[in-house]
Amino acid sequence: MFQDFTDRTDPSLSAPRVSHLREELLQRGLDGWLVSYADNHQSEYLPENAKRLFWLSGFSGSAGFAIVLMNDAALFVDGRYTLQAEMQVDGTVFTFHHLIEEPPHAYLAKNASKNANIGYDPWLHTETELKRFEKACKEASANLLPITDNVLDHIWSNRPPAPASPLEVHPLEFAGREAADKIAEAQATIKKNGADAAVLTMSESPAWLLNIRGRDVPQKPLILANLILPANGKPVLFIEENRIDAGIRDELDAIVEIAPRTSFETRLEELGKAKKTVQVDRATAPAAVSAIMRDAGAEVINAEDPCVLPRAIKNETEIDGARAAQKRDGSAFCRFLAWLDRTAGSGTIDEIAAAKKAEEFRRETGKLVDISFDTISGAGPNGAIVHYRVSETTSRLLEPGNLYLCDSGGQYRDGTTDITRTVAIGTPTDDMRHHYTLVLKGHIAISTVRFPRGTTGTQLDVLARLAMWREGFDYDHGTGHGVGSFLGVHEGPQRIAKSGSVALEPGMLLTNEPGYYKAGAYGIRIENLILVEEETAIEGGEKPMRSFETLSLAPYDRRLIDTSLLLAEEIAWVDTYHARVRKEVAPALDAQERAWLEAATAPL
Repeated sequence: MFQDFTDRTDPSLSAPRVSHLREELLQRGLDGWLVSYADNHQSEYLPENAKRLFWLSGFSGSAGFAIVLMNDAALFVDGRYTLQAEMQVDGTVFTFHHLIEEPPHAYLAKNASKNANIGYDPWLHTETELKRFEKACKEASANLLPITDNVLDHIWSNRPPAPASPLEVHPLEFAGREAADKIAEAQATIKKNGADAAVLTMSESPAWLLNIRGRDVPQKPLILANLILPANGKPVLFIEENRIDAGIRDELDAIVEIAPRTSFETRLEELGKAKKTVQVDRATAPAAVSAIMRDAGAEVINAEDPCVLPRAIKNETEIDGARAAQKRDGSAFCRFLAWLDRTAGSGTIDEIAAAKKAEEFRRETGKLVDISFDTISGAGPNGAIVHYRVSETTSRLLEPGNLYLCDSGGQYRDGTTDITRTVAIGTPTDDMRHHYTLVLKGHIAISTVRFPRGTTGTQLDVLARLAMWREGFDYDHGTGHGVGSFLGVHEGPQRIAKSGSVALEPGMLLTNEPGYYKAGAYGIRIENLILVEEETAIEGGEKPMRSFETLSLAPYDRRLIDTSLLLAEEIAWVDTYHARVRKEVAPALDAQERAWLEAATAPL
């Protein structure tokens, strides 16, 4: 199994660890410490040796922050993780705060003592982030101090080693573009910005730029490496040479210089001493990067990582791969749903067994490289925990009368998948059907929207929420995130959310996943992967409009759909989609599974 169901959270460990941290802070003349969920690359999914927030607090979610002061310790999580944090973290040690509504910098401005020295690791925070903390400390008359010798690392006994997986080449048949072409495009952007070089610290950027992959991070095929990209000449990739096979090395030598990871800071200093103008993405790069170059004499300018937008706009090969991956994954997921429908009603299947079965069907495709994230397998009240991670301690039976939410995906060489379906175990209640249909209406609204060039995800987000807002409901997460091509299942800059300010361009892949969560009862989420299409003319209209192509293929639970709440065109869309699922998926199923699919996709 790719997924581990061991419960590694022990709330009793946080009290002694926080106490030890405070002792270490006192010895260093510090009064507080910032604990981010981050590594040197600002990755969303961290290697074991970078899970400092988890080690200290017990919170295992993929977004969070902590501030430890001498008289208080505060944990900040967003709405996806509110319930999870309360389950995993000792509330007598940490106070809980909403990451968005009461952000860490606002807390620090209120709670830092006058003249307090607040320490942080400059390799784990961006300049954009630190500006907020600097302002907060100024308001509190406190001092914000960079400490390159991370205090937590000093007290973390038995800290896991850094990952060191072999570097792999991502073949042209999947990448669709030669690395040399991508490098030339990025260098043109650097020149346009008036810079001599760019420093790329997000590991997705070297992976995409050089057509390389790795296994440094679970479920995300990355090599954790930095790269310096000059406006002219070869880029420099900082990675241990023993991680590169001789055959691959010959291929890489043609396009990139390989340098030891340990020489990265020295090379940054050299850029400064040469008085170079260097662009850095202050929203993603560690603050230490700019500080090293600036102190050595460089002019550091702020500019978006030149790989971010080109990576988000998939080429035709990547789009074809995404379609193939979603079709393959859809067949596996439909087999899973058919199995679930046959077995779950017995009340003997638990969340772990279901998650294992979903992975098993994906493995049987013969193409699965990894899952794309830990399967969110939530029955009953566990489904209301938005990013629930099932463990041996928390696993519940899928019992009749409950809802079951399964959010899962796979990493295939030709594409990354992410799909969610919520199904009824036995007979659903009227409330369950009502809430499910409201979510479905929002999901259909995104699926069918037409929009002009320049439209952002923020402008579309309201469509997914409108049916729920009318009845006084909402969900505390974005409606959609970008998805990579055999890279991260979460990819920027595009998103459909209240904060999604980037224009949606043809070739961008996103999810469409509105939800509803009734704490202590059930959760509902419906998710498909969608592709932004080129604008086309509308008969009688004056402007061509863009649209979405739905790529994911799996039926919605007809038992949960209250057709009285749907418009005629919404019913027609579901029927058309179900007919497509039946046509494309059925050939990969056996006779019993095909019979199930026929019933599951029957017209509403």
